[in-house]
Amino acid sequence: MTRTLTRSYENYSDAETAVTRLEAAGVSSDDISIIGYNTADVADDTAVGAEAGGVVGGSAGLLAGLAALPIPGVGPVLAAGRIFGTLAVGATAGAAAGSLIGAMAGAGFSDEEANYLAETIRRGGAAVSVRASDSHVAAVEKIMDGAGPINAESRRAEYRREGWTGFDEQAGPYAQASWSELS
Repeated sequence: MTRTLTRSYENYSDAETAVTRLEAAGVSSDDISIIGYNTADVADDTAVGAEAGGVVGGSAGLLAGLAALPIPGVGPVLAAGRIFGTLAVGATAGAAAGSLIGAMAGAGFSDEEANYLAETIRRGGAAVSVRASDSHVAAVEKIMDGAGPINAESRRAEYRREGWTGFDEQAGPYAQASWSELS
């Protein structure tokens, strides 16, 4: 049986570290998904993907296949992998990029988890999801946890103290950091 393990990170760089370590440990790129906030005006998806892909030594890893997508309520993000691929499909079909919550719901995330992850991404964070067999769950969790993920329960409580009740697609980007600050 397989499970999907997900961690959120403060910034894209930490999420990228998790992906790089997962691939180095032998986790297939096909089993990893990443999405992260990018406020920079990304004009050339290929250049961004190649730049990020350089982190894995120019290999054909997941980071080399990043796509820059405008996500309603978030702004420009970099995304790759099975889970967030539905966002890219909508964008390349000529339609506005799909709903982040919809993509997460379609991937099996609970409503609460999807809202939390979408809000974290909106606020400048990133998320990594990995499909792992039961026998590999502990090793994958150790790698993901080693990259410094956010404590999701504490962060949800912090958001709620601020008055947050759920992801608002109409709210627009929260953080205004530049791409260089996030990577």
